[in-house]
Amino acid sequence: MRLTICITAALVIGASPSVLAAKAAPFEIKSTSWSFVDHGKRVHETIDGDGNYIENAVSGKHIDHGTGVMKDTKACFTSAMTKEGEVCWTTPKSAVKVGHSFVTKSDKGRKLKVTRIAFTKLEMPK
Repeated sequence: MRLTICITAALVIGASPSVLAAKAAPFEIKSTSWSFVDHGKRVHETIDGDGNYIENAVSGKHIDHGTGVMKDTKACFTSAMTKEGEVCWTTPKSAVKVGHSFVTKSDKGRKLKVTRIAFTKLEMPK
C-alpha cells in the first residue's frame, strides 16, 4: 500500500507543469446551437463556423439573424434586422457541454437562461 502511494506521489511530482495546469476549453460560440425563451417565444439559435447566427422560433418562424463574435469573455451579437447595434452577453469561463445550461446577462441588464443543444444547421427563409 505504501509503495502504491509513493509511486503515485512520485508521478504527480514528476508530471510536467502543462499536465498539472491543464485547463478546460475556453467558451466559444462558433459552431454551436442554443435553446432559450426570447421575449416569450421558445427559440433555437445556431452560430455557424464563420460567426453568422440565425434565430428561429421552435415553430420554424424566422426571428433574427446577424453576426456573433467573442470579445474577451462576452458573446457579442449584431442583428442584421434591427438598429439595436451590438449587444454583448456574459459567458462562462469554459465550454458548455450539450444539454447544460447557464444564465447570461446582457450589457443592458437582460437575463436569459440558455441551454446548449446539438448543433443544428439553420437556413435563412426563402
